[in-house]
Amino acid sequence: MATLVAGANAALTVENPGLDHVVVGLGWDTIPSHGPSAELVPFAVMCDANGVAASNDHLVFFNQIVSADASVAFSGDEDQEQIDVALSLVPEDITKIVFFVYVDPDVRGKGTFASVRNSHIRLSTAGDREILRFDIPASNMESVTALIFGELYRHRTEWKFRALGQGYTTGLAGVAKDFGISL
Repeated sequence: MATLVAGANAALTVENPGLDHVVVGLGWDTIPSHGPSAELVPFAVMCDANGVAASNDHLVFFNQIVSADASVAFSGDEDQEQIDVALSLVPEDITKIVFFVYVDPDVRGKGTFASVRNSHIRLSTAGDREILRFDIPASNMESVTALIFGELYRHRTEWKFRALGQGYTTGLAGVAKDFGISL
């Protein structure tokens, strides 16, 4: 298993011949508080060659738990933050799949990642063999309201993973603008 740092890449299919399916696990802990705590919401965006969402049908989130082509889907019950990716089913025009988590201001009011610790993304095989993990540094999260954990991307005919940990202070609206998503 590889442990990555921000900006690092891992060659998934080259280093794991025959890999056709990955389970992307998103995790975190929150510091308990006496007031409302942030409601974190994971989602994935399937991007085209321009680096934006191919369409709103290429999003996977709580209201659309499976992509239109069935290549990306939430797995487990609603308390598990796992997304299955069937690499061979991902359409050729999809060049990357970006994994985000944002603070939902509609559930418990405005919040940030300031009370979030131990954020991570891990990729494992369908048989639960962990391939890689990226622990996101918890510094400077006081105004972060959305966070890119990482992305799967195509490099020629192979799949790679990039650890990112890029924060947004503009929440889901900022992500939507950057990735061409209609809210």
